[in-house]
Amino acid sequence: MNKIPEEHYVKPFQQQTYLINGKLRTWNGDFTNIYSTISSTEQYAPTLLGSVPNLGKEQALEALQSACDAYNKGKGLWPTMKVKDRIAALLKFVKLMEKKRDEVVKLMMWEIGKSLADSRKEFDRTTEYIYDTIEAYKKLDNESSKFQQRDGVYALIRRGPLGVVLCLGPYNYPLNETFALIIPALVMGNTVIFKPAKHGVLLFSPILEAFQEAFPQGVINILYGRGRTVAPPIMQTGRIDVLALIGNSKTAIALQDEHPNKNRLRLVFGLEAKNPGVVLPDANLDFAVSECIKGALSFNGQRCTALKILYVHQDIKDEFIKRFAEKVDELKFGNPWEDNVMLTPLPEVEKPAYIQELIDDALAKGATIQNKKGGQRTENFIFPAVLYPVTKEMRVYSEEQFGPLVPIKSFTHSSEIINEIADSKYGQQISLFGEDPNTLAPLIDTLVNLVCRVNLNSLCQRGPDVFPFTGRKDSAVGTLSVHDALRSFSIRTFVSFQNNDYNRQIVDNLLNTNTSNFINTDYIL
Repeated sequence: MNKIPEEHYVKPFQQQTYLINGKLRTWNGDFTNIYSTISSTEQYAPTLLGSVPNLGKEQALEALQSACDAYNKGKGLWPTMKVKDRIAALLKFVKLMEKKRDEVVKLMMWEIGKSLADSRKEFDRTTEYIYDTIEAYKKLDNESSKFQQRDGVYALIRRGPLGVVLCLGPYNYPLNETFALIIPALVMGNTVIFKPAKHGVLLFSPILEAFQEAFPQGVINILYGRGRTVAPPIMQTGRIDVLALIGNSKTAIALQDEHPNKNRLRLVFGLEAKNPGVVLPDANLDFAVSECIKGALSFNGQRCTALKILYVHQDIKDEFIKRFAEKVDELKFGNPWEDNVMLTPLPEVEKPAYIQELIDDALAKGATIQNKKGGQRTENFIFPAVLYPVTKEMRVYSEEQFGPLVPIKSFTHSSEIINEIADSKYGQQISLFGEDPNTLAPLIDTLVNLVCRVNLNSLCQRGPDVFPFTGRKDSAVGTLSVHDALRSFSIRTFVSFQNNDYNRQIVDNLLNTNTSNFINTDYIL
């Protein structure tokens, strides 16, 4: 590894505070050390980045009480506030957050091993998402600021908050995907309890004060500690109205099971996927190889949207695998701040061993490693192995590897692809590489009923954030995008009245006096 440039060196620090009820409370109990798998010494050793409070059940329930008090069963300041005032709070927050860009980016690189370019991109994409959400909410509110009439009844229909939200974010996009939950939840008038992921936790330290300054007390509460310690007690009270989680289905199911009133629990989930890439016989191989490399191995394959299995037509498999394997071996591995780095240290200490298990299982069942560097190990990485031929009996066929490993399976007829995707327990996205409309059309027409996004000659991805992001089966519940997330964290609610002189006069007085935050026809610029 190269010597660490001075501008990227990180000094360990102790995060002593956590946010509850609008106050940054100082913690005097146990702390959890946060290490990076990136070594800062010549002899390999994990790097101590800092520590965070190891909070417990008592603090979790205090955070819950704070959020419940702020919501106050829908009577609180935040849920009854004018839309423009909630927007003003959000704008204040993002302006404060932007000042902390360099600190957050540096911590993101060290904590999760994301490249400097991608860490900057994630921060900028997140702030752009906040601004886009504000504009989308303005549009939504402006469109709702008019009365509708039907059968002698007038109605003013808006979207209202759901209540108290428990938000658990992921480690791979700790800022962007977490804020894709928190921001729409907040702007719609909900109150939030947020616990960062195990990896990517210190990077929230620079913006804790921004949360405190921008939002009224109790509206946003930020907890540290083990998820299995702080989340179940919160759920067991039955006082959570929305569980918002980006992670895996096991965690999602376990937390749902803790809630005593599941019929009242709204779910917003982004879960695992096994997105396939399908290379048809007429595909442009140079282009397909390039997109499949990026799709399978961007951020080491640690994306729910990554291509986690490739199906290549029998007629072109040899040439595709040859080119693909060569390109994989050319990928640069290094520290996140190095130029043109594609592969970086894995943040999970146990991940290289898990990937090795999948490789060994596949080899024992007939697969071979197609690239020369495949499976080479270091203390914090395992070089991507291109495996072929992959069969249904292998673990890598069905398990979401979420790391640097590329299984390839050949096919002879598109019906094989359709049947296997239909039988899969996942249904997020697919990438199709080909040109012939007579082949593509029937595939597309069926696949749109099996997954939620078909990417034509391009890798699977979440963005642009204005597009719907969701999945079928075990891959998601609800839809996350700038437009849809506002709806996922709200419910339609309205005031209606009979069309007569008496009621019209009352409503006119409400509008003219501007005394109601709900009954108004203000246009927000």
